[in-house]
Formats: sequence, C-alpha cells, structure tokens
Amino acid sequence: MFLENEPATFELVTVQSGARSLRSRECGETFHPVVGPMVEAVALHVRQQRLVERAAVAGGTFVIWDVGLGAAANAVAAIDALEMHVNTSVPIEVHSFDVNDAALRFAVAHAKELGYLVPYVGAVEELLAKGESVRGNIHWRLHPGDFHITMSAAPAPHAVLYDPYSPQSNPGMWTLGHFIKLYTRLSPGVPCLLTNYTRSTAVRVTLLLAGFFVGSGHATGEKDETTIASNDLALLEEPLDASWLQRVKRSTNGAPLRTEVARPCAISAEDWQRLVHHPQFV
Repeated sequence: MFLENEPATFELVTVQSGARSLRSRECGETFHPVVGPMVEAVALHVRQQRLVERAAVAGGTFVIWDVGLGAAANAVAAIDALEMHVNTSVPIEVHSFDVNDAALRFAVAHAKELGYLVPYVGAVEELLAKGESVRGNIHWRLHPGDFHITMSAAPAPHAVLYDPYSPQSNPGMWTLGHFIKLYTRLSPGVPCLLTNYTRSTAVRVTLLLAGFFVGSGHATGEKDETTIASNDLALLEEPLDASWLQRVKRSTNGAPLRTEVARPCAISAEDWQRLVHHPQFV
C-alpha cells in the first residue's frame, strides 16, 4: 500500500550533505534527507541491523525484506556490504517491496547524478525486466503491488529494512492492524530485526501492541534517535524501559495508530494496561 507515483512526480534534489537524492512532488517527502541515500542506508539499516555479522552466522539462507524499495538505496547498501564482507557460500535473498517501480525507473534514468546506482544499473535493469537479479550468492527479487498482499510471497525475514513514506503521507503502512499482520509473517524460529527512521511515540506503541519488542535506534541525519524492533528481545541493544513508559503515559501522542485517519491523542486506559503488561516491561 505504497503511494501510487508516476515518474514525472519525482525530481532530483541536493540534500544538506551535498549528496543527490529523490523528492516526491506528490507528498513533498525527500528520500534520505540531510545525509543522503548511502550514508543513511548504511547507518540506519546495514550497521544497525548488523547485517554482515548476522548473515555470516545465519546457518542457511539469510532473508532481507526491503520494504519501500523507492530508489533502491537501502537494497544497494545492503547488497554492497554483503558482497564485500560475507562468504559467497552463504545464500542471501533480498526481497524488495513497493507498490510500483516508478521511483526506481526514475532513479536508474538518473544513475550518474545519484552516483550509488552506477555499479548496479545492470542489476536494476534486470530486476525491472524480469522481477529478479542474481549476483553471485545474492538473489534480489522485486514484489510490486500492495505490501499487505505481496508480503505473503516472501519467506520469513531475518531483517526488515522498513522505509515507506511517513504516517502522514502513507498511513496505511503504520496502523496496528498492519503491524500485527507483519509480525505474524515473522517466524518464531528466525530472530528478526526491523529498522526504521521514526522516533514517534505513537509508532513505537503501535509496534509494541502488535507484538514486537522495541528499542531506541541509532541517530541519523537530523534525528538523534530512530526505532528498532524485533521478535527477540535479546537482539535489541537499547530496549525501551520503564522511564520511556512513563513518558508515554504523559504524552499527548501515545495512542496506537489504529486507523488511516489518525489524530494525536493520549493513550487510553485499556491500551495502557496492555502496554505495561507487554513482556518487554514485565
């Protein structure tokens, strides 16, 4: 359920760091603002997910879900790191999801300006033409369409690089019902991390009530922290604690996002009881 966009709705922009990126004219959001595509993708997803270290000891196929393919910066950053540092005997699958390939087609047409896509133009063109591309031990697949439906086509992930448009622009990708469905697609036997750029209290509460364990994520760009979630508490370096719970109780934006037309409001007594009895806080 990503926004429908045509190539004409995108434009190239120069972000604060001097890097080139894409901007959606339709929703007014810039991809990887401030620090640029590769710096943000590496810091937010590759390093924070510990992709190289976890893939190396996966004991089988290591599966990555790239949710919100966009201009492929997150996928390229992950593939680049894994190709460079992980033994070629480890099978890796990257499953990229987006409602359509408009942003990717725009990006590949401007690969030279963006820079990071240049070494991957052939792979991206193959991905667009065939829906998949194989580079050594890495199998990259494209799943266009509504993520609520297409998520069922991929195996349970070890890593979810979660990068749709914001809750304001694309609310359907942030609701409690949506995250519950995403959580049920994880395998209890496959420890998984989900990384995302937000630090919203409402989003964190929503993830927790969907079943995830949630922690504070690394800083990136203008944000002093982001959000990381998992189906395994042991994977989180900085899980949210009792002091964060008290901030939720005082917050005017602590209610979970249940509908696509959500307005900031305080958490209800019922949701508060569910939250404080979450296994993370018991």
